[in-house]
Amino acid sequence: MESPSGEKRLDLDTSEKDLPVSIPDVESTTGNDATAVLRNERDIVTHIISVEDDPSLNPWTFRSFFIGIGLSAFGGVLAEIYYFKPQTVLVSTMFLAIISYVAGTAMEAFIPRWGWFRYLNPGPFNKKENAFIIIMASAAANSALGTEVLAVQRLFYNITPNGAASIFLLFSSQLLGYGIGGLMRPILLYPSKMLYPGVLPLVSMFDALYQNGTARHSDGNKKRLKLFYIAFFAIFIWEVLPEWMFPLLTGFSVFCLANQRSTDFTRVFGGSNGNEGLGLLSICFDWQYISGGANPFAIPLRAQFSNLIGYILCMVVFVAVYYNNIWESKNFPFLSQELFYENGTIYDQLLILNDKFEVDPTLLAQQGLPFYAGTWITYLLTSNLGMAATFTHLLLWNRNDLRAAWSWMNKGSIAQMLAEFDWRFWRADGKREVPPDGDLDPHYREMLKYPDAPNSWYGAILVSAFITAMVIIYKTDSTLPWWGFIVACLLAVVSTLFFGSLFAMTGLGFIIQPFVQMIGGFLHPGKPMANMYFVLFSYNSVSQAELLLRDLKIAQYTKLPPRAAFTAQIIGTLFGSFLNYIMMNSIIDNQREILLSVQGTNIWSGQQPQQYNSQAIAWGGLSHELFAHGKRYQWVAWAYVVGLFVPIPFWVIHRFFPKLRADYLYTPVIAYYIGWLCVGINSSITSYFAIAWFSQWFLRTRYPRWFAKYNYILGAALDGGTQVMVFILSFAVLGAAGKSHLFPQWWGANQKGNYDRCAVAT
Repeated sequence: MESPSGEKRLDLDTSEKDLPVSIPDVESTTGNDATAVLRNERDIVTHIISVEDDPSLNPWTFRSFFIGIGLSAFGGVLAEIYYFKPQTVLVSTMFLAIISYVAGTAMEAFIPRWGWFRYLNPGPFNKKENAFIIIMASAAANSALGTEVLAVQRLFYNITPNGAASIFLLFSSQLLGYGIGGLMRPILLYPSKMLYPGVLPLVSMFDALYQNGTARHSDGNKKRLKLFYIAFFAIFIWEVLPEWMFPLLTGFSVFCLANQRSTDFTRVFGGSNGNEGLGLLSICFDWQYISGGANPFAIPLRAQFSNLIGYILCMVVFVAVYYNNIWESKNFPFLSQELFYENGTIYDQLLILNDKFEVDPTLLAQQGLPFYAGTWITYLLTSNLGMAATFTHLLLWNRNDLRAAWSWMNKGSIAQMLAEFDWRFWRADGKREVPPDGDLDPHYREMLKYPDAPNSWYGAILVSAFITAMVIIYKTDSTLPWWGFIVACLLAVVSTLFFGSLFAMTGLGFIIQPFVQMIGGFLHPGKPMANMYFVLFSYNSVSQAELLLRDLKIAQYTKLPPRAAFTAQIIGTLFGSFLNYIMMNSIIDNQREILLSVQGTNIWSGQQPQQYNSQAIAWGGLSHELFAHGKRYQWVAWAYVVGLFVPIPFWVIHRFFPKLRADYLYTPVIAYYIGWLCVGINSSITSYFAIAWFSQWFLRTRYPRWFAKYNYILGAALDGGTQVMVFILSFAVLGAAGKSHLFPQWWGANQKGNYDRCAVAT
């Protein structure tokens, strides 16, 4: 679907025939008798979630802060546990919302309202209190990338940094991205097309839990709540089986059961354990992994379609690379993030570093250059391809949106900003006027009645974090020079604009770590430690900016005043970083040997610090020796150049042959996901796509009324129930607090090998 100017709009599905199914009980953007499926962003944000607001609802209550700080502690600990899992799993905001809802309604019911108790229980628990709580907890429930730097230093360099410096490192690196993202709110937050699909189940759940803003329910909402509770408790009980008692359900593969001796079968069909195989046609019954990266009920079909194409190409390319022995792939494990000697043994990086942790050419000559697994090189190459394609794709299809990001760069706008500038940022009143723009997002229009958290507040956060980080890089002997830190910050600003746009529109986040590591490597050759810090202040800032904007979108959808959202995010971020640090040290103390092994277990894995470390050594220490023109892995770097041209043929085809619907494809998503299966548990992919297409195609087009009322609430329930049980099991039996207690050996729990019964590859 194109606008009159020829710009592409995010049409979630205009290629499918609209079905004349009436949706009389949901608000329509075109009238009261909507008869079509939901097709674009404006339809989604007005049909799926409520636009109404009650300004009398107060988020500034004792229970908001009490529950928010408690859940921040809970989420910060859980996020760090997940960081050391074999599959990247995020702490679900639905999970946090459910717990906060239960706690809030309990405080409402049991705390008296007379005397001074009325300050503890001012009235019915409301939607804005709940939103305040989950935004605070969500900010805490992310494993700070700074802990990855600290974990690598402990695991691979035998360095334990000073505690105070470590804490301030985490604070500054987390808040730097918040400052950048906050200043980009007009481009990446306010417009309707910046949909943030991943938050729709959460906001839909809020509309079910709260009637007129408080926990009182109409008959229609009671039906949604009934579905929610049934699904929540069903998945809560079910998860005991795949997570502990019957882990074969993590990846049920007929092919593995039929041939338990072939390592070739393991590589293609296995996937129940970390770095086992591609999981082709495996069926996963563990919702933790099915919904680990993105809830399949939430991601738009268009993004799923591009994702699926990338997934199919990934299996073809990985198998071709390995069995054709490209980059000597057969010498190394099929899936791995480690560095190896040519004979396949683990590369000892300390043997090539001097006492300043810089690469020593003499020592390097003695040890030889390290190797990567062929599939990991493929991931690096295709992710770089996707990174570069993102710039061209957005410039071709969304150039008007990006142009708005630079609209302030004219003489008049700059003069006005300087005239209005007041260094006393705390005195800003935040008052805003409603512009006469008919296309203004209806949720944003409702938010304009509240005082804003002005740009000066986010600017103050940015400046404070910048100064703190500048001091820390010298106090911690990071080897990153001041100018390298500034380049990292500038890179974060540009990347946030482009990759933040793609994340907001599709719900799919790109890991741009290899992209910034390459730049850092060529800027600071021979300095792996400097590379880690360069990535921390660039890549992590982009991630933090995206998370801030996502949570601010929750605030916009729920009408939580901007200053309340700002307060919640800052408290949650600082508190969560502190807890991340404590939990990281505890897990490393108890699980060190497992974290250093290649495959790990299905409970604990060091795959994330391993890849971060190997990337720092390869890019930071050996970028010119491994990735420069004419070197072994030169095409990893050349992929950036090639990627710039990938979207152009599709754009040309659409301009001249629009009926072919080339605009339906997200070329950066396709390119990036060609390297998708390089790590972790891959048995969930078939189940993920089956559920996603059932939801976003079958239900949305055949039963649009049911889809609008129940689809997102069902996704929220499954996420919530799963993560409550995973948290309980992590501490009860899976070793989060110390020794793990695996379920006794039986056919469905093969503790001596891969759970899907595939042969263990050597």
